[in-house]
Amino acid sequence: MRILSKNNEIAAFLQLLKKRATGVHPGVERAVQAILADVKKKGDAAVEKYTRKFDGHDLPMSIKKAEINRYARKAEKNIVKALEIAAARIRKFHEKQKEESWTYKVKGEVLGQIIRPLGRAGVYVPGGKASYPSTVLMNVIPAQVAGVKEICLCVPTPKGEINPYVMAAIELLGVREVYRIGGAQAIGAMAYGTKTVGKVDKIVGPGNIYVALAKKKVYGEVAIDMIAGPSEILIIADKTANPAFVAADMISQAEHDELASCILITDSERLTHEVVCELEVQIKSLKRMEIAKKSLKRFGAIILTDDLGKAAAIADDIAPEHLEIMTQHPENLLDYIHNAGAVFLGAWTPEPLGDYVAGPNHTLPTCGTARFSSPLGVYDFIKRTSLLQFDRKSFMLISDTVTAIADVEGLEAHANTVRIRKACRK
Repeated sequence: MRILSKNNEIAAFLQLLKKRATGVHPGVERAVQAILADVKKKGDAAVEKYTRKFDGHDLPMSIKKAEINRYARKAEKNIVKALEIAAARIRKFHEKQKEESWTYKVKGEVLGQIIRPLGRAGVYVPGGKASYPSTVLMNVIPAQVAGVKEICLCVPTPKGEINPYVMAAIELLGVREVYRIGGAQAIGAMAYGTKTVGKVDKIVGPGNIYVALAKKKVYGEVAIDMIAGPSEILIIADKTANPAFVAADMISQAEHDELASCILITDSERLTHEVVCELEVQIKSLKRMEIAKKSLKRFGAIILTDDLGKAAAIADDIAPEHLEIMTQHPENLLDYIHNAGAVFLGAWTPEPLGDYVAGPNHTLPTCGTARFSSPLGVYDFIKRTSLLQFDRKSFMLISDTVTAIADVEGLEAHANTVRIRKACRK
């Protein structure tokens, strides 16, 4: 585990972080482009071809209600109960994000904004190396709260194997349009539409590099939530922090994949050494030990600073997906934090609470995009339409202002729409 304290060392590490998710192998880019073009041209036939090739089955694309129910019944009852608790908390939180249409009236004018849900949303749920029922909850619930009438869900089923917990989450939320397709071909099907899969307005949900790149390439054809990068956690801690807690939380992200970033920033030299010892102990019993080791070695660091103010400044520069603050008074640092996907305050708020049951969405901006992006929410599934209405008197009051600006911009026809109306006596 690298321990950094010099400015040049810290700067070099920050540059390394910024480069970790950039650049795609040309072969991957060509493959994704070919798959998307094939799906756009041949529709279902192309999707079925790639499902045979990558997932190894010839099963029908659609997973019907009876099949969802059959697999959902295989899920252990305690896990189903946990999903129910999580779903209720996630729904309650996202209900707070709902927006209402509004108008205001001034002297013959009506101005405002109309809020309407998207008509159709597509949700991608990964199903390769692991299956994620929590992803179903986090991506479907905000769409439902927003009022989206049609939600379709794509989940790959390698060798035709269906995960009962994903099906339990789908059944819990009442999603009825589900397809056993994955990868770039699933993104293409939702973006372009096929005979089986209807075209959507927006695609949300994480996936591997093929899925992420496919989402990027279909943007404009449809909307997307974000390009999900490798997981990341940054912890700001002082001498009061429990080193076992800090190490455990770092490893929780390191086990995701080799590109995950796990960083501790502290003003306590004693804590740095205690955390290193804890990391060595805790990682030995981990099933995904090799993945976690590579992550910590490649993109992990402990940064020793003079004070917590500097720690907050470094954190703001990194703009992490998950920011934990384990200090004596964690709320005192909030005013100094402007860039983070989610902030977890105090020793008893580990990041996995946010992953599963706390309520806020776990689909968060990564790779520094928290500087300008937000967590997935109800606002991702609505569209805003401006509303304008003027009567004759209010039109006349503002008409000269319109023509003045139109004339200076050289748009004669724009100005004429006003002049013609001014000349009308009725």
